[in-house]
Amino acid sequence: MEKLFQERKEKLVFFKRLRNKINHQTRNEIPDGLYCKCASCNETILQKVLVNNLYVCPRCGHHHQLPAHQRLALLYDQGRYKELYQQIEHLNPLDFPGYDEKIKMLQDKTKLDEAVVVASGKINGTKVITCVMDSRFLMGSMSSAVGEKITRVIEHATKRKYPLIIFCASGGARMQEGIYSLMQMAKTSSALARHHEAGLLYISYITHPTTGGVTASFAMLGDIIIGEPHALIGFAGARVIESTIKQKLPEGFQRTEFMEKQGFIDLIVKRQDMRSTIIRILKMHSKGAK
Repeated sequence: MEKLFQERKEKLVFFKRLRNKINHQTRNEIPDGLYCKCASCNETILQKVLVNNLYVCPRCGHHHQLPAHQRLALLYDQGRYKELYQQIEHLNPLDFPGYDEKIKMLQDKTKLDEAVVVASGKINGTKVITCVMDSRFLMGSMSSAVGEKITRVIEHATKRKYPLIIFCASGGARMQEGIYSLMQMAKTSSALARHHEAGLLYISYITHPTTGGVTASFAMLGDIIIGEPHALIGFAGARVIESTIKQKLPEGFQRTEFMEKQGFIDLIVKRQDMRSTIIRILKMHSKGAK
């Protein structure tokens, strides 16, 4: 009996080693980055298929992060645009340990200078100024450099009487810069107020996730506020709110579908309809301006 038990144990060990060897060989045969997993339905998707589908899951429709320059290329005529205010330098006003090194690492990894890209170009022949926040760069957090870039481009649009679009995606104010980051809320909002007083169009386009100080400032100041499907929009997190009010929050709280019902956003637009929807809004605005 003991001999039989030992034989079975040795066979089990052998098959486990064989299985691990096969799995290791299979993993080595698949190049890195060829496949990715949907964050919503866990479906394994060929990376090329996801890119061709504008980073939207073909199975469940989940909108994944879309890099800033790719969004701009989708939006502008022939994918042509001019990037503005690239020379604004990163600051570390509080001498936060390791902050400069982290920024340099992210700049090398993402090929971005900061968490927002600002650009000018034509959409269906109309000159438009656009800001796109990129959550790959410290969750799109708002630093003094981000606030300065957005403020300058708003003033640029106001001076030249151009419509403005800001694609929001942010984890809020950047904690490494403390009060300097929080000051950007007032600065950007003041610039938008002057843009509004000039009778110019501002479209706020909210993507996943948009939270904290960005939500509490320019994200919710649009003449028209658009949201991508199932994007998270909020100031404080759901768990913080539940622990504060001691109540269970409704299903889908802080998602664009819930926010649309409450009147916080005007419409929800799928990514493949982004450009056509913005063209329609620009046409309506230009007719109204006459």
